[in-house]
Amino acid sequence: MRFLEEDEELNPILSAVNLIDVFLVIIAALLIAIAQNPLNIFSSEKVTVIKNAGEPDMEVIVKDGKEIKQYKSTGEIGSGEGTRAGVAYQMADGSLVYVPENNEKGSAGAGTSQGAGGKSQ
Repeated sequence: MRFLEEDEELNPILSAVNLIDVFLVIIAALLIAIAQNPLNIFSSEKVTVIKNAGEPDMEVIVKDGKEIKQYKSTGEIGSGEGTRAGVAYQMADGSLVYVPENNEKGSAGAGTSQGAGGKSQ
């Protein structure tokens, strides 16, 4: 009955069981790391991530619920699509006055809106 007296150290299957336990712990740690990621697709939070801030290859990633938008910088300052529509002036009382520029489309009168800034000196 030498089979019943076999030493546990000589059994190769026991080391495989220990390896499986180690891999289960590693998988559990990876799942926890994925769940705590701010860009997790299962969370409904609003998150903004800025990669390479201030660099020419800067990226802004905005997650709003399950929608993810990615904006990449072109590296040029003041670049974009659009035209100048007018000039805004801040008055001494803090209000803003918008003066549209004359263009071919025709523009209405000047609009005013209250600004959040302080009074200018």
